[in-house]
Amino acid sequence: MTYRQTLDFLLDDWLHVESLVERPCFADHSRETFVSVLDACEKLARDKFYPFNRVSDTEEPWFDGEQVHLPPSSLEANRAYAELGMLAAAQDYEIGGMQLPCVVQMAANSFFSKGGLGVGGGGLLTSGNANLLMVHGTPAQQHAFARHEFSGRFNGTMCLSEPQAGSSLSDIATRAVPDGPDSERDPLGPRYRLRGNKMWISNGEHELAENIIHLVLAKIPGPDGKLIAGTRGISLFIVPKKLVDAEGNLTGERNDVALAGLNHKLGYRGIPNTLLNFGEGRYPVRAGHGGLDKPGSGAIGYLVGRPHEGLRCMFHMMNEARIAVGLGAAMLGYAGYEAALEYARQRPQGRPVGPGGKDATRPQVRIIEHADVKRMLLAQKSYCEGALALELYCARMVDEQKTGAPPAATEAALLLDVLTPIAKSWPSEWCLEANSLAIQVHGGYGYTRDFPVEQYWRDNRLNMIHEGTHGIQALDLLGRKVVMQEGAGWAAFARRVDATIASASEVASLASHARALEAGLAHLGAATRAAWATGEPEEALANATPYLQAFGHVVVAWLWLDVARSAAASIAAGAREPDVVRGLLAACTYFFHFELPRVAAWLAPVETRDPTARTMREEWF
Repeated sequence: MTYRQTLDFLLDDWLHVESLVERPCFADHSRETFVSVLDACEKLARDKFYPFNRVSDTEEPWFDGEQVHLPPSSLEANRAYAELGMLAAAQDYEIGGMQLPCVVQMAANSFFSKGGLGVGGGGLLTSGNANLLMVHGTPAQQHAFARHEFSGRFNGTMCLSEPQAGSSLSDIATRAVPDGPDSERDPLGPRYRLRGNKMWISNGEHELAENIIHLVLAKIPGPDGKLIAGTRGISLFIVPKKLVDAEGNLTGERNDVALAGLNHKLGYRGIPNTLLNFGEGRYPVRAGHGGLDKPGSGAIGYLVGRPHEGLRCMFHMMNEARIAVGLGAAMLGYAGYEAALEYARQRPQGRPVGPGGKDATRPQVRIIEHADVKRMLLAQKSYCEGALALELYCARMVDEQKTGAPPAATEAALLLDVLTPIAKSWPSEWCLEANSLAIQVHGGYGYTRDFPVEQYWRDNRLNMIHEGTHGIQALDLLGRKVVMQEGAGWAAFARRVDATIASASEVASLASHARALEAGLAHLGAATRAAWATGEPEEALANATPYLQAFGHVVVAWLWLDVARSAAASIAAGAREPDVVRGLLAACTYFFHFELPRVAAWLAPVETRDPTARTMREEWF
């Protein structure tokens, strides 16, 4: 069974993606066009990404004092990706897009994430940057910046974190002040001068495109000249590396954005990760203006949206990035699973145990014949394919939110709000565990660079941190998402799960799974109420991370049961290769027997509001 067979089953038999062509915006498409896109992306990933994944790891970006250099293979891969049209795949035809459903775009991008995300990881940020501008930018900003990002001429970043603030965005100190008396009349938007430092900026400096468009969070000082405390004062700015005119043509002026250093990471080494200084004076620009210390000081930026609403705008890109991070984690796990499966099928070691013990005179068997190796492979399969189902389901909800009838679109939006913290965090944790198991299957060889699984683990380890750590996602889920609108998001989620339980209960082979999921959902609901029983956020949120883990396992169990329901129907109809659907059913059974029982243990401290961590004193460590 191949990855493509699994992907095709999830798209066709489970999500029924072909039905989307009945909607006006997708009417020009058919199953054949969707297959053609998947075929083209699979081939490009095989030709330009996978062969150079190790190169991107060993030949790290380096800075010569003027320019950041990458291996030629990275430049070729990024160029080919842009030429294929994938940066604008889900956008309208009028701006060069393919008008594809989000779920098809995500499925197509999965090949690149699996083949070598470090080879061409800039595409995800560029698309997200441009997508944000298509929602919150002015028509002029969309014309000058977004359309050139979609074409691949420009690349994009998101600049949030700062060295002293990290994930605490309320503490950012980058300052933005109006750039002279005519600043409000700039055709590209209200013009400001920015000064500050941004840390952990992926693709903040490189040679992959003509220009780099930074989306930067900064604070506009209040009337007293002081920065507004908290997130209320945050605004969003377009800060191009090189200034452009209203058509997006380069003016020949270098903006005051300077590389302060490259961060050397455990994994994802092929993606330049940077510390950027905005407005330090290294590249004085347009000396006739200036709103900071002296004429020409400060990086020029253009306000996106209204002042002090920058975080709201940025969440559009952040939420998109969180789902993309989840997909990347899933596919790194899947790449490790494929490598472990291939190795287990070829590696002879050990002999089966019979009534009289092991017979040393018999030939060794391949390790895939040992039950414990099958357990490790099944765990990887259940984690990675469950994570893939989660990301595709979220993408399908994006399509429903954008193109569905009002009741369905409203429910899809609620579901996305609840599922996004899970979509980011669950694959990041459990597909990393899949990578760890892939190393274990390889034994001592897995710990060496002669096999790819150690790189997959290193690359995947970052995903638990970036775009919001596990703790941040947990606080968001328990502190906001399940209680928002008087629990409307939770109710929408529970309705979907209940519908799957009811349907699966009618399939004899799935009835016990349905009962187990019903119990897990009830326990999760009770723990949610118990966590907030006192109304004290400190008590409720102290154990938010085990709550996140339990919630994620219930979500993935639900999706596995829904996939298994489709697999059982496929077997009854004889519509698919038997090995494909039986493999999915086996992975579902593994998850219900080995993974879902963890939920009760995670929820115990949540429902009792266990004070152990909250009351621990620093001096006791």
